[in-house]
Amino acid sequence: MKPVSERLADLRGAMKASGCDAFILPSSDPHSSEYAPAHYTAWEYFSGFSCENSNLIVMADEAAMWVDGRFFGAADSALNGTGIDSMHMGVKGVPTVKEWLKARLNAGSVLGYCADTMPLQQSRDLDALCEEVGAELKALPLVDEVWTEDRPALPSTPAWILETAYAGRSAEEKLNQLRDTLKAKDCTAMLVTQLDCVAWLLNLRASDVDNTPYALAFCYVDLDHAVLFTDTSRIPADAAAQLSGWGVELADYLDVAAFLSGVATVQTVLVDPSSLNTELDIALRSNSNFAVVEAADPISMMKAIKNETELATTKKAHLVDGAAMVRFQMELEKRLAAGETLRETDIDVILHKYRSSAEKFIVESFPTIAAWGPNASMMHYSAKPGADSEIERKGYLLVDSGATYYDGTTDITRTYAVGPLSEADKLAYTRVLRCHIDIAMAVWREGATGGELDMISRQPLWRHMLDYRCGTGHGVSHVGAVHEGPQSLRPHNSIVFVPGMVVTDEPGIYEEGNIGIRIENELVCAEAGESEYGKFLKFDLLTYVPIDLTGVLVEELTREEKEWLNEYHAQVLAKLRPLLNEEEVAWLTKKCAAI
Repeated sequence: MKPVSERLADLRGAMKASGCDAFILPSSDPHSSEYAPAHYTAWEYFSGFSCENSNLIVMADEAAMWVDGRFFGAADSALNGTGIDSMHMGVKGVPTVKEWLKARLNAGSVLGYCADTMPLQQSRDLDALCEEVGAELKALPLVDEVWTEDRPALPSTPAWILETAYAGRSAEEKLNQLRDTLKAKDCTAMLVTQLDCVAWLLNLRASDVDNTPYALAFCYVDLDHAVLFTDTSRIPADAAAQLSGWGVELADYLDVAAFLSGVATVQTVLVDPSSLNTELDIALRSNSNFAVVEAADPISMMKAIKNETELATTKKAHLVDGAAMVRFQMELEKRLAAGETLRETDIDVILHKYRSSAEKFIVESFPTIAAWGPNASMMHYSAKPGADSEIERKGYLLVDSGATYYDGTTDITRTYAVGPLSEADKLAYTRVLRCHIDIAMAVWREGATGGELDMISRQPLWRHMLDYRCGTGHGVSHVGAVHEGPQSLRPHNSIVFVPGMVVTDEPGIYEEGNIGIRIENELVCAEAGESEYGKFLKFDLLTYVPIDLTGVLVEELTREEKEWLNEYHAQVLAKLRPLLNEEEVAWLTKKCAAI
């Protein structure tokens, strides 16, 4: 592959030929996905840096890339020497994308973008900016013109239908639920654009996105039938027959815009502007038979509230995953004690060995993050062969990993002491543990939002004027993406938590160049009871894996926090014991000893 400098030069040449003064590349695909198929990762191709939630802007004589707090350190390192400025989003004094562009665009300037990968809401913001300064926002196919070598093809992995024994409900039932919802909203059709929503609606799975079992697809649903737009050649006959039985027709993925432009029946079509790309918005509004209604995708909330079958199978997946984590930690400790040299990339190999041996294993739910010492201060650090650190016998090793099985998706982080710790190390670890426990113990009156609950976790840090630049937790799909909305434990999240919602509990401390600590379990919202003051909710545990006690300053914990920790470890031992052999049970018994 060409060096970044040559890739940028090629893009600038195409920009000049088309009269384009600035070209913006958001980290997006046609579905506004968090993780895009490699075919659509143009922002990575031209910058050489891989991350999500970013924007790359290229001009004739300068370029800049905006990244969020998870990637500050990694972006600074990767972009150094490329001629691309690393822009820290949300940091005082750093201009936003709009501010940066406003200072550079003039009357008559052209700001270019790719219509199929530009989120509608972002294109509207950019259009307003261009109107303000007298510039023109113009769709240009420059990525297709320039990225011709080494570009991955559109993915077309084998597709399959998730059985109702795991999904709990058939696609026919879900389609009928969606149609009832559309009627209640006075709509007669919907274009489903988010990959996770298409997957949930039709129980359709594939491997088009790394570590995520989704098919690249759109789905058009009206009150009588549905059309699935995907690479039809990878749909096996039995799956096609099931879809047909549910009233779902098949069409090619690239034909969706033409289809929308040509629908001949009058429809009131619901679309979610947060995941609709600009090309499809143009197609929808070009059809005079369509009245377009913009609203949040109702499927997002449907799938966020897990049904009884999904929760039951998810719990099974977490126990299998917990047993794998026990075996991983045992091997890690043995090899370190034996004096063996281990590197960060060895961690993923060990974890894969144990997880992949499970009968229902599909894939890791995201690339394993194994970070020793100061590397862990970068929240989404990624160790690569030849560019990873040796695990020295001091400080902490942070391991964030997970897997998707046929019965559920897992996400867990543990921070292990691998050698002597300073008192400062122990205090930091204990504070993170307290944050973790406090949200896990939370009980609240129904109606609380994710933003309100997020504050509970931060108290042990806020009292010392410390914080972390990310949310406390995110939703997790069932046999799907490791990140799922709309619920999250995050400042300003306005979604009210209700029973059945799954979320991670992963507070942390990250001191750049020094230390990174995170402890993560998955939780599910459940009913706690009712009193004269109303209904109350709580979190139940899904993850059962021992928490390293080496760095815990017991005197810093409250009585309730110590009781929670001891009860958690008692449950870990009881639930994992049936899955382990005698040696593993003996090891786990020691790890779960009460403090």
